[in-house]
Amino acid sequence: MIKKAKPKRSQNRDKAVNSPFDNYAELHQNFAWQVPEYFNIAEVCCSRWARVSGASSNAIKKIAVCAHKQGATATFYTYHELKKAADALSHVLNGLGVQRGDRVAIVMPQRFETAVAYIAVFQLGAVAMPLSMLFGPEALEYRLQDSEAVVAIADESSMASLQQVRSGCRALKKVIAVGDCTADVQYEAAIAKHKSAFTAVKTKAEEAAILIYTSGTTGPPKGALLPHRALIGNLTGFVCSQNWFGFDAKTNAESNAVFWSPADWAWTGGLMDALLPTLYFGRPIIAFNGRFSPELAFSLMQQHGVTHSFLFPTALKAMMKAYPQPRKHFKLKLEGLMSAGEAVGDAVFGYCRDEMGVVVNEMFGQTEINYVVGNCSMNRFSADRGERRAGRAAEASSAPTSGRAVREATSVGAHIGWPARAGSMGKGYPGHRVAVIDDEGHECAVGVPGDVAVNRFDVHGQPDPIFFLGYWKKDTATQAKFTGDWCRTGDMARRDADGYLWYEGRADDIFKAAGYRIGPGEIENCLLKHPAVANVAVVPKPDKERGAVVKAYVVLAPDLGAARARIHSSKAGFDAEITAQLQQHVKKMLAPYEYPKEIEFIDALPMTTTGKVQRRVLRLQEEERFMNA
Repeated sequence: MIKKAKPKRSQNRDKAVNSPFDNYAELHQNFAWQVPEYFNIAEVCCSRWARVSGASSNAIKKIAVCAHKQGATATFYTYHELKKAADALSHVLNGLGVQRGDRVAIVMPQRFETAVAYIAVFQLGAVAMPLSMLFGPEALEYRLQDSEAVVAIADESSMASLQQVRSGCRALKKVIAVGDCTADVQYEAAIAKHKSAFTAVKTKAEEAAILIYTSGTTGPPKGALLPHRALIGNLTGFVCSQNWFGFDAKTNAESNAVFWSPADWAWTGGLMDALLPTLYFGRPIIAFNGRFSPELAFSLMQQHGVTHSFLFPTALKAMMKAYPQPRKHFKLKLEGLMSAGEAVGDAVFGYCRDEMGVVVNEMFGQTEINYVVGNCSMNRFSADRGERRAGRAAEASSAPTSGRAVREATSVGAHIGWPARAGSMGKGYPGHRVAVIDDEGHECAVGVPGDVAVNRFDVHGQPDPIFFLGYWKKDTATQAKFTGDWCRTGDMARRDADGYLWYEGRADDIFKAAGYRIGPGEIENCLLKHPAVANVAVVPKPDKERGAVVKAYVVLAPDLGAARARIHSSKAGFDAEITAQLQQHVKKMLAPYEYPKEIEFIDALPMTTTGKVQRRVLRLQEEERFMNA
């Protein structure tokens, strides 16, 4: 194993905040990775939980996936059923000629068969390539061609688009149809022919497991190749952001966690932050294939006793507007809540804390190096407000003796957690050496914005398992990602005197207006506190005299949006009144140069399928308007 000299402490990563329950320094310094030479995601996320023996007689009843259906009874699938189905599908894929290292596209939403497909591909030694069911033909074709996928597994949500582009994907040999659609191979009939167990390939931790394409917020999507060990690298962040995921941080013998997230299992957030870590700890995950709504989210969490969740800031904003006091309508059992994708902001932070009864742990990561920064509040509000814990579900599970990761992740014992600060990204999770660096790769001083970066080596000089292997067929882009041992995220932040990071925006989202440096996040967070605003994006509008001015695209709150829609004559008067209110609101809260000189009301913001606002689309629109003026 490659080792480096122990780096000097820097950027206050190891500084304890003056708080009676801040254990960050101890966690960060005492944690050490244990990455075995051989490691397979299918084994740790399914096979070990499905084994039936005298010591684990309940294995055959242990729930892996609960398929939620609106207006109907949910369907429960055990780890034993997951293993049997995955073994059969591995046999099918093997029969179709899929070999070790081949890419297999999985184009399905949250459903049991999606989990089956991942496990089947992993234990075959092939590479799973998740693709969103929301992709149109062009997006599918690009990824299938670029990856040279040999087999695709799809259901009715994406089959038509897939078949439309199949002729242009020369490497694609077969398509497997799941559910109410047809293709070369019918899933149900094919797996029914295989009853024998499948002997999993013995993969090394360093071998490729997943090829997942970036969301393309800053340009054409690139395929990030992730090894099996990347799941290990995710675990400290997952456990911390989910407030120890129901374990007691002492013996870590059992957990009662029930997990749900609306995040698509085709994206890093849904796959690496939800599905796989939940299965890794042998807990049930709720699967729902349907349209998100605040009512759906709260009713689902109530019905299934969800204790832990990952909700995008956009989802939380919608929930905040629809149900200002949700516990008057729903019985919630939340113990842990993580949010990522956009800055949470203190308005949403306060809502989760005061109205949902759980302190949201903001998390930051990206496809290439996921789950590296965040908080672990353990539902403690602040140093002087003590601790409040949510209710617990009755069901519990015991960890197999061979599954040591919980103990590895909690090796320092019961002294866990550190305070979450409203609006802060948090700090580097244990095992990850995170810093804010400048263009030359030097660490920035306190308060100075720079690029958030992760070092290849942890504080002990050991390799960090979180790192991707590289961009698929793009060596130059992979090399450009690094400055020495630092991997740049392209996201800007500044750190405070206690080592907390504060998000500034994507490097290409930050702009100058009249000589002032503008970060959109602070202005957006301010506007969201106004009751008239449901969502907002701030971009530069080109200006001949000042270079650029601040412009805000605003989605009005539902009642105001409906009132505006009912105006049949000119909406100018209505818009002018709301605009003036919002401008005055920002002027009072922020610096005078930060208020939006122009506000445009729109029905919805352009978003990626992962819930991130595509400011780039709005920025390019403004540039085009300027050129055509």
